[in-house]
Amino acid sequence: MSRHRKHTGFAAIAAIFLLVLLAALGAFMLSFSNTQQLTSAQDVQGSRAYWAARAGLEWGLAGVDASVATMPSATCPLTAQPATINGFALAFVCDRRVYTEDGVDRIVFRLTAAASGGGAVGSVGYIERSVSASVEY
Repeated sequence: MSRHRKHTGFAAIAAIFLLVLLAALGAFMLSFSNTQQLTSAQDVQGSRAYWAARAGLEWGLAGVDASVATMPSATCPLTAQPATINGFALAFVCDRRVYTEDGVDRIVFRLTAAASGGGAVGSVGYIERSVSASVEY
């Protein structure tokens, strides 16, 4: 009678364990790569949205300068505003206030431009940037 027992199947169990471990590592790396790519794309889109909002603000400032030059009781720009800039929807708000300082009326314009795009609010690709400026005459 032989005292040695045969240990069969141990290599198969070790191979399956190693295969599952490598598959899990590969899935993690794929998920990490996708997240990194999405973050990079959102960074680029955020920069594009900022510059679209900045362009809308510049448009508004030019309109204020033109209205102040033509009439002393200047109003906010009433000309048609651009609906989209570089694929981003633009929202432009202008608020005009008159303050009296030392007997002289001062006109202050508060301009805000916001550019948004990439789907609905709350979706993964949604981007919005806003810029504002105040101008006193």
